[in-house]
Amino acid sequence: MKFGKEFSSQMVPEWHEAYMDYEYLKSLLKDITKFKRKNNPSHGQHLRRKLTVYRTFSGLLSKSTRKRHPHGGAPISPFSDSDDDIEEGLKSAPILVHSASHGYETTFLMAAEAGGEYETVFFRRLDDEFNKVEKFYKEKVDEVMKEAVMLNKQMDALIAFRVKVEHPDGWPWKERTVEMTRLASDVAISAAALAASTPAGARSMKLGAQALEAIEEGGSSSTGKSDEDQEDDDDKEKEEEDKVVYEPAAGGISRLSAARPSPIEVLDRVKINNMKETPRSTIKHVLKPSNPELKFSRDNLKRVEEKLRRAFVEFYHKLRLLKSYSFLNVLAFSKILKKYDKVSSRNATKSYMKMVDNSYLGGSDEVIRLMERVEDTFIKHFTNANRTKGMNILRPKAKRERHRITFSTGFLGGCMFSLVVALFAIIRTRNILQEEGQKQYMNTMFPLYSLFGFIVLHVIMYAANIYYWTRYRVNYSFIFGFKQGTELRYRQVLLVGFSIGVLALLCVIANLDMEIDPETNDYKALTELLPLILLIGLFIVLVLPFNIFYRSSRLFFLTCLFHCLAAPLYKVTLPDFLLGDQITSQVQALRSVQFYICHYGWGDYKLRQNTCTKSDTYNAFLFIVAVVPYVCRLLQCLRRLFEEKNAEQGYNGIKYFLTIVAVCLRTAYSVDKDNQFVWRMLAGIFSAIAAIFSTYWDLVLDWGLLNRTSKNRWLRDKLLIPQKKVYFIAMFLNILLRFAWVQTVLDFNVSFMHRQTMVTVVASLEIIRRGIWNFFRLENEHLNNVGKYRAFKTVPLPFNYDEDEDKDN
Repeated sequence: MKFGKEFSSQMVPEWHEAYMDYEYLKSLLKDITKFKRKNNPSHGQHLRRKLTVYRTFSGLLSKSTRKRHPHGGAPISPFSDSDDDIEEGLKSAPILVHSASHGYETTFLMAAEAGGEYETVFFRRLDDEFNKVEKFYKEKVDEVMKEAVMLNKQMDALIAFRVKVEHPDGWPWKERTVEMTRLASDVAISAAALAASTPAGARSMKLGAQALEAIEEGGSSSTGKSDEDQEDDDDKEKEEEDKVVYEPAAGGISRLSAARPSPIEVLDRVKINNMKETPRSTIKHVLKPSNPELKFSRDNLKRVEEKLRRAFVEFYHKLRLLKSYSFLNVLAFSKILKKYDKVSSRNATKSYMKMVDNSYLGGSDEVIRLMERVEDTFIKHFTNANRTKGMNILRPKAKRERHRITFSTGFLGGCMFSLVVALFAIIRTRNILQEEGQKQYMNTMFPLYSLFGFIVLHVIMYAANIYYWTRYRVNYSFIFGFKQGTELRYRQVLLVGFSIGVLALLCVIANLDMEIDPETNDYKALTELLPLILLIGLFIVLVLPFNIFYRSSRLFFLTCLFHCLAAPLYKVTLPDFLLGDQITSQVQALRSVQFYICHYGWGDYKLRQNTCTKSDTYNAFLFIVAVVPYVCRLLQCLRRLFEEKNAEQGYNGIKYFLTIVAVCLRTAYSVDKDNQFVWRMLAGIFSAIAAIFSTYWDLVLDWGLLNRTSKNRWLRDKLLIPQKKVYFIAMFLNILLRFAWVQTVLDFNVSFMHRQTMVTVVASLEIIRRGIWNFFRLENEHLNNVGKYRAFKTVPLPFNYDEDEDKDN
């Protein structure tokens, strides 16, 4: 793979614009090449041969000379060119790099030569890219340093909290004296060893290690040592930085105690944040807002540790991304300069890369040192000194694509297609549609099995979304908030959908065979129970607590579903309201569930009849079931309006309120046969208003399109899909499918379609519309994250320091 593609594939998607524009600089090199070929036709033909044919022979059995990153890490050989050295006859450095007020600036010394203006432009753009990259890197490093200070204070509070839980009556002075004596002695011995073995110039400690120094020192008395050599090194660094000699006598203890305040005193200046939001805590907060007091219980300690564990994992992830950002950009500058040397027959790489290596981007090691401190802290305090376990949590291994998943997905997909063909063949050859029981079957069994069709179609659309999100580098796992390494790929999602589809189709065919075969008339009750057995089986798999069948994804889905049902009582997150939007497209599936309860609860399955529609209770629940998804979304909008004070959420709530009115009127029109004309008029008016409002909201606010002033007229400035016509086709389909409800009001009837078939088709079109909406909704969300360089999740911290304390610090 060429470096340009490899460089693009390893970028942090949300920071794409902050990386060096490698392709643009390559285009400038192409301009230089074109000029040289135009003025010297032999230049492009003989240069490469001149550089390679007369080079010293490297031998047939020479060992690999792959370079490694100066700070450790993976070899960089996949990015290296075959021509690393430049011919001895090349000219000396043609550039002079110096520092200016706005950053670094390069002076091209050969501007008077033919074509020099092209090379001058190249170095100007190269300087612009480098200054942009370094400025961004500095800003991000400053951010993580500030966050390190916050985590430092959180760890102070955690250690004090642990001491308070372990010793409610206070830490015995005798035990504390022994512990502090041991700590002071270890520090003194480590300092002496360091002074004897380390040169003076190598004893300075950078800011990255300073930020979390107190974490290591504060935690030594609570958990003890696990790795003696590692802790000795940490104590050496602290000793040299502070330049304090600790004596192992009583005087040393007092000085060590004076260097840091007593951990218990920290608790006087902190308040505990809401550990776990529940409906009860939300109601209490609304009725009586108050800051919760510290309760020193083991349950609270466990929750505090879990929150800080998550905060450290996310913080470490930020540091890894910053380290990768620095490494990739330094490598990109090296690559583009080597290409320049080959094109221009000059030797500018050495001079420019010397500046890069000495700059903040290439020479700063704050991030690496901070990573080491975070690793030590996390291992000591959160994994009981188990380094293997700690590093597995901090650096989860990337999921590997398994061949059995691919094979199983393809196999089940083929089985599903074959069963569909077999079902149509059975219906056709046995002329089932023309039999007397056809209407009875369509009114009873078809609604039961159509539920699985809706589920499979939605799962397939979601798998297609994942495929295209991955293809166009939409960071869907970050947007949804999936735990790193637990997100499902599109093949795994297809495997789930095809599995459900195969089971449902087998039940349909078995049902038909049992009905047709006169020898199995005794099993009629069993045939009617097949869809119920399948539904119960799927529900059991969904709520299964064991670590099988993608437990983390099932738990994530159930959690979001519960938050949707209890909408106003939980803080609304993006996965919650996105799932709420998905449920609004599954109203017909919810009505199928209602039909399951009626059909099997009232015993209609024994006679294969449908008496549910004759019940007033059932018809009343048709209204309730249809509006529940929209009510949940309305309550979510009200919760966000209350919390965020954003008027846009109020307008969004109005949209769902209008939809609730329209759905109720359409349901009344289909149920009440006495006032058909009135219900039809009201349903048509309110449905049209709701559809127009919703369509505008989809295209303008959810997708960010229809912007007249954008550089892509009627679209938006940034587009991930290069073919603009795709967006116009998607807008047209969204409008067309938004008005599929017209069939309900105008009673479109197709001669060869049963009414239940038409209802299923309309419901399926809504699911397809939702699948299209999902892609462009997340694309717009991703581009908003890119515009704000938002690549990290905000993890709530367990402790809240008083404002006065923050000002003092």
